Amino acid sequence: MKKLHGVKAPHWKNTAELAAVRIPVPPEVVVPMSMHIGAPAKPVVKAGDPVKVGQLIAEAGGFVSAPIHSGVSGKVKKIDDVLLSNGQRGTAVIIETDGEQSVYEGVAPVPVSSKEELIEAVKASGLVGLGGAGFPASVKLMVKDGVKIDYLLVNGAECEPYITSDTRTMLDDAEAVIGGAELVQKYLNIPQTVFGIEDNKKECIRKLEELSRDKSGMSVQALPAMYPQGGEKVLIYNVTGREVPEGKLPADAGCIVMNCTSLAALYKYIRTGMPLVEKCITVDGSAVVNPQNVIAPIGTPIKYLFEFCGGFQKDPEKILYGGPMMGIAVPDTEVPVLKGTNAVLAFDHADAILPEPTACIRCGNCVSHCPMRLAPLEIERAYTLKKPEFLEREKVGLCMECGCCAFGCPAKRPLVHVMKLSKLMLRDYQNAKKLEEEKKAAKAQKAAAENGKEEKKE
Repeated sequence: MKKLHGVKAPHWKNTAELAAVRIPVPPEVVVPMSMHIGAPAKPVVKAGDPVKVGQLIAEAGGFVSAPIHSGVSGKVKKIDDVLLSNGQRGTAVIIETDGEQSVYEGVAPVPVSSKEELIEAVKASGLVGLGGAGFPASVKLMVKDGVKIDYLLVNGAECEPYITSDTRTMLDDAEAVIGGAELVQKYLNIPQTVFGIEDNKKECIRKLEELSRDKSGMSVQALPAMYPQGGEKVLIYNVTGREVPEGKLPADAGCIVMNCTSLAALYKYIRTGMPLVEKCITVDGSAVVNPQNVIAPIGTPIKYLFEFCGGFQKDPEKILYGGPMMGIAVPDTEVPVLKGTNAVLAFDHADAILPEPTACIRCGNCVSHCPMRLAPLEIERAYTLKKPEFLEREKVGLCMECGCCAFGCPAKRPLVHVMKLSKLMLRDYQNAKKLEEEKKAAKAQKAAAENGKEEKKE
């Protein structure tokens, strides 16, 4: 089977051997209503309301959405408009903590005995994809009637440099990972579960092999340590040999892909009733004094994570949510831990400065590295020429913005930025084309109706 392309990115897994440590409860948490794909959640609390750990503070805002629960006990200070990490503004519930971490009385084990009950439990837990995508997990598990799922693929690749929070889940919560996978496999009637783990995580492979050895239909597959091995479509292809068609979902290829930490969170919710309220986060980067894996309530301003890790040895030039390949730069250290936050990295000037791009030399490195077999240099050319029809032809919609093209480019072209902008250009073009077609159809329909009236008169 032909393997998809990628790059040999440095690993720099400085914290892989460090078990996660729980940080002190911060004096205040800021919980955004928009930290998952889909509609923002809607607050169900108001200023002055007392809250406890595990209590619902926001309900799902639509079908593709997820409820949000408090990770602290205290009092709602206010519901405010805040600057989000993506540069937009959105609603957030701000809670003053009391330091007691009193657990909400309604937290109790959740009985599950059917597929429908499992999906309802996943929805109630507030679980979203914890590998970074943030897609509501309950929607992912709602497989259409007639669609056969052959594989549950558990993503344990964690191929981004620096990040080791999933590694710690596989080592410290391996039983919960297995338990979550068993639940999904059983109630969705999936014959095979495969744990895909990069071959440089030998202890994770050993532990999950040991725990899954006597489990029906479960196996562990060691994958080459190559970025972006953890990309959903890449993982599907490299484990099963199947390709996800353009515009389709993994289910259309007979697969469901779930992150290992997502499955652990699901299992814990079923066993205890405690929803998704905290995250294990890798804190690292050249500006950090003492890199560690930490556990913090969702909504914790990231400045408290850095303080717990000794602060900064040099002023950070850039701070990222996530890894250096697909992470996003944040405006300051006031931004909070989100459901999908698996790492916060702070880099000094030497590591953060971007090289000056030079002219494309058409070497083809971007093509040879692209895991989706795209031609980034042609997409960049089409974008520069403002030719959205060429972007459509080059299938820019398949790009997963992994950064392999930019990483391998000797001219240091800002190809990921171009890919993002190209998708927007193509979307606007397709929307405009659709609108024009609808206008033509409406005009033709009107003309036909008028002709019909004239014929009746005659």
